[in-house]
Amino acid sequence: MDSSTRIRDAIIQVAQLRAAAGTHPELAQAVSAIKRFQAQRFAGTYRDLLQKEAYTQAVRFFLDELYSEKNYARRDDQFARIANALERLFPKPVVQTAESLAQLHLLTETLDLAMAEHWRANPQHNDVARYINAWRTVGLRHQRNTQLAQVLALGRELDHLTRTPGLRLMLKMMRGPANLAGLGDLQRFLEAGFDTFATMGRQTGATAYFLDTVATRETSTFELLFDADFVACETQLSATVIALR
Repeated sequence: MDSSTRIRDAIIQVAQLRAAAGTHPELAQAVSAIKRFQAQRFAGTYRDLLQKEAYTQAVRFFLDELYSEKNYARRDDQFARIANALERLFPKPVVQTAESLAQLHLLTETLDLAMAEHWRANPQHNDVARYINAWRTVGLRHQRNTQLAQVLALGRELDHLTRTPGLRLMLKMMRGPANLAGLGDLQRFLEAGFDTFATMGRQTGATAYFLDTVATRETSTFELLFDADFVACETQLSATVIALR
C-alpha cells in the first residue's frame, strides 16, 4: 500500500469517528472536553519550556497542531484531496511526514473517542477525576506508548525536513498556488512545522533536548495515570492543570 492510500484511509477513518461522535451531542461535547483538558495538561507540563525563547515556538506548535481541541476537518480534507499529488510534488521526506501526521491523527482521535464514552458517564466528578477514570477504564497502554512514539517520530521527521536542500524555498513558492487550490491549512501546517524546527535547530542540541524532554515527561505522565494511587494521581495532575489556568 502506497503512502497516498494510507493517508487517505486514515483520514476516512477519522471522518467516520467524527461522524459517530457527531450523532450524539453529549459524546461530541465529551470529546471536546477531553481534548481541552489534554491541551491544558500539556501546556502545564511544559510551562517552563513555554517561558524559554528557544522552545516556546515548539511547544506552541505541538499545542496548536497535536494537542488542541481545534477542528482539523478542513486540513484533513485537504490532506485527503492532495494525497496522490503529494507523491508527485514533494520529496519523499515530506510525504512521510504527511503520512505520519495522518496516522497519529487517527490514533489520537480513536483514543479520545474511547475516553469520551467514559468521561460522559461520570458527570458527578471533577474534570481531573473524570479524566483519570476514563484513562484507566480505557487502558490500552500499548496504544498510548505507540501514540507517544508517533509524536516523537513526527518531531524527528520535521527536524529532518529542515535539512532538505531547497525545501523551504519550495514551500514558499507553493503558498500562492496552495491557497488558490484550497489547500491553505495544509500549507500552513507544513510551513509552521518547518519553521519551528528550523528555528530550534539553529541552537546546538535544542531539538534533541526538546524531544527527549517530551519523551521523559510524557512517559512519567503515563506512569502516573496508569499506576499511581488514585488520590496521588489526582493531586499531581490537578497541580499541573491548575498551574495553567
